[in-house]
Amino acid sequence: MCDGKSLLQEIHEVNIAMGLISLGARMQVLESETSLSRRRLLRLYKELRGCPPPKGMLPFSEDWFMSWEQNIHSSMFYNIYLYLKKTEQGRPIEMLMKTYRLYLEQCSTCSDEKPVLGLTRAWTLLRFIDCGIISRKACSVCGGGFIVTTEFIKNPFTCSLCSPPSRALKKSQVSPTGLLGNFAAPEIMTA
Repeated sequence: MCDGKSLLQEIHEVNIAMGLISLGARMQVLESETSLSRRRLLRLYKELRGCPPPKGMLPFSEDWFMSWEQNIHSSMFYNIYLYLKKTEQGRPIEMLMKTYRLYLEQCSTCSDEKPVLGLTRAWTLLRFIDCGIISRKACSVCGGGFIVTTEFIKNPFTCSLCSPPSRALKKSQVSPTGLLGNFAAPEIMTA
């Protein structure tokens, strides 16, 4: 090869890009995590999705991860990531993709409903953790690992499952099918 890049390495990069695109990654994630040119990534994105990628800046606020529902989903994702990181080997982006697939399996939603945590937000979460903007802390009630901003790391922490906000209880009311929604009422969680 003239340019020093092996054909197998390039195929591997294309496979990673295809996996990321299929999971909903934005262009900035693709450019950051693969060595493929922007032009090739755009062509690949259009081929796989049938439309150009969305434009605009990536989400950059740790506050999004601290809202009750987003915190539960982000914490579940990060706990899966930590487990895989201990038990398996691979590039960080491959671990992210595997973790995200497992997260999606746990959060099966209706086919037309988007998951609470998108791949780009999951990628951003891991970057925030690497930078020290967000950390993991155990709930003082249940002991589960949840993500928190580093400014709250020293204070006692109670998760949204142990102390759900009132709007979470409204979401758990009887759904049109007559079943409880996604979140159990406090009486059920303590039983």
